[in-house]
Formats: sequence, C-alpha cells, structure tokens
Amino acid sequence: MTLPTTPLSAAELSADRALADALLALNNAHASELSWLSPDALVQLVDRAWRARRVGWADALVIALDHAAAYDNPNHRWFRARYDRFVYVDRIVVAPAARGRGLARQLYEELIREATAAGHDHIVCEVNLDPPNPQSDAFHAALGFASLATAGIHGGAKMVRYMARSLR
Repeated sequence: MTLPTTPLSAAELSADRALADALLALNNAHASELSWLSPDALVQLVDRAWRARRVGWADALVIALDHAAAYDNPNHRWFRARYDRFVYVDRIVVAPAARGRGLARQLYEELIREATAAGHDHIVCEVNLDPPNPQSDAFHAALGFASLATAGIHGGAKMVRYMARSLR
C-alpha cells in the first residue's frame, strides 16, 4: 500500500513548529544512524536538499542532496570526488510505529524515478559499519546498491560503507 508523500520545504518547517519538532524528534531518535540535528540545522539541511519528503505527519522522512549542493559533509565530499551527477541520500528514517509498511522503499523508489528523470547517474548513500546497521545494509542491497568502499569519519568515531546504485 502506497501512501502519499509530501514535499518538505525550509519555509514550511520555519512556519510550522509542531511539524518541525515532530520531524526533528524522528531524526534525533535515530541520531546514532543519521546524526543529531538542531532545529536550525534541520531547516538548513532541508533548504539545501534536492528533495525532501515525508510520509504522514512524521511517519517517514527522506532528505537527499545532489552533487551541486553546498554541503560540508565528509560523505557528500567523498561522492563529489568520484561522481559528476548524483543524488546523495543524507538521511532516511521511518518511525517505529510505521515500520513494515514499505515507506522507506516507497520514498527510495520515488527518489530513484525523479533522479533518473532529472538526468542523474547515481543514487548514493553511506551505511554505518560501526555502530553497525545490518537492516540498512540488507535494505540497500535489496534495492540494488553496491558497496564501494569503507571510511572512518568524524575522527574515527564512525565507520561507514559507501554505496551506490547506477541509474543508467
């Protein structure tokens, strides 16, 4: 069952404090997988995003940036050094009560369609190795992502696996 996705904008987050708080709580409940955000950082990230969408009030969230985004992030920089045209999934998260309904797959499939139509060559992401995230590894493998490399980031506090799916 697919549910409607709703585009998300920085202006909407700035105007709707309850929505911003709900999405921030969703993100920060999963900070070890995603990275913690302040309210201002969430608004700035959505403002830089190529696509930001939610499902329901705060059932699921995806924020993706393209190759041209002004984003000071070690993972985005890693992909910029290797690919000309890509969409980087900075974060995707589903609330515990909404899991098992295919929302992450739905958000990814929509993102893949839009990125392909826009002429991007790859969808890219990173998945934590330490702390481990085996559910995300399995999910991305099922969507056709290939493992590219591993790296330590944030002074070695995290180990990640870089992954990509070709859109060509």
